[in-house]
Amino acid sequence: MHLSGRWVHVDPGPGAFVYLHERGFDPRALDLIVLSHIHLDHSADVNSLIEASTDGGKRIHTALFAPRSALEGEDRVVLPYLRKRLAFEAFLEEGKTLEYMGIKVKAVMKHRHHNTETYALLLNDKVLYVSCAMFEDKMLSLYPKNVQVMIINTTLYNKRENVEHLSVEDAIKLIKGLNPQRAILTHFGYEFLKNHDPQEVADYITSITGINTVSAFDNMEVYLH
Repeated sequence: MHLSGRWVHVDPGPGAFVYLHERGFDPRALDLIVLSHIHLDHSADVNSLIEASTDGGKRIHTALFAPRSALEGEDRVVLPYLRKRLAFEAFLEEGKTLEYMGIKVKAVMKHRHHNTETYALLLNDKVLYVSCAMFEDKMLSLYPKNVQVMIINTTLYNKRENVEHLSVEDAIKLIKGLNPQRAILTHFGYEFLKNHDPQEVADYITSITGINTVSAFDNMEVYLH
């Protein structure tokens, strides 16, 4: 993501480092890495990106914003020696805005997500990143309205008992209630992909909300204004 003339990577999951190279992107250009939570599908390549963006510790310019659980405790996912190569690190906390090189990241809400410290993120007041979560009505009051882009981790097609992930039904509630200029569905689960075409689902959501909704795909580019 390119914000304020800087490059930001949110939730570098498995393969993030390789995918950047496939796109011809030099990871040394990364200025900020952000983790919404520690689950490996969102954090598996965080250490690789810190190593690459700092050129093995030769260039100390990259910052990391993450939950405290990503950096401390027995479940931490960031290797301690790599923290020394960061120019700046800060912990996400609900309602708190962090800033680095003109990039603002607000943890707008702490999610309920399988007992893992997880946050929804607002970047530069333009992009609302709705990470994994169980839907709660308070999302509609705590999340900002009318953002340029809302990215929703929509893992489930139908709700499943005891699975704290968002479904298509939840995405519709969020889009209707928050009225973003554009919505992007992503992070589809296996059963979702096996039984449904994500873009057809996005088209359906567009038809009932009136909000331009699309399904994310590899190498997708979205432009902000």
